[in-house]
Amino acid sequence: MARGFNKVILMGNLARDPEMRYTADRRACAKFAVAVNNTWKDKSGEKQESVDFINIVVFGPMAESCEKYLSKGRPVLVEGRLHTSSYEAKDGTGKRYSTDVIASGVTFLGGGKADAGDRSGGYAPDTRDEDFPMDMSSVRDESDADIPF
Repeated sequence: MARGFNKVILMGNLARDPEMRYTADRRACAKFAVAVNNTWKDKSGEKQESVDFINIVVFGPMAESCEKYLSKGRPVLVEGRLHTSSYEAKDGTGKRYSTDVIASGVTFLGGGKADAGDRSGGYAPDTRDEDFPMDMSSVRDESDADIPF
């Protein structure tokens, strides 16, 4: 059987503040959505735009950092894997499915909550917001060096 490959890299802005919870074994879990813009030209040559809202789940100390330093509108780079789960609908209409990105890394881009006038004060590694698209040539992941494509 062939070995599978499941890796996602997203760059966008937080669509809502991270929602923090703790698992039964007291492990931190943050959930938020990232808005990713898409642009293309239609058949008539006019520019079209759409936005995808991707659900992100982060665990452990990284989740606590996301809750502390990220807020709605902040740019982030998320690396992780796709995970699909199912559940029974509350109204009894059957099974529902949800696909999330389980993050293995979250890179904070641009300014922090302190820039947004948020209550946290403190974290602001860069007081100017970066315009997208970002130059991805500076982002390297050495763990993928052995992939033949």
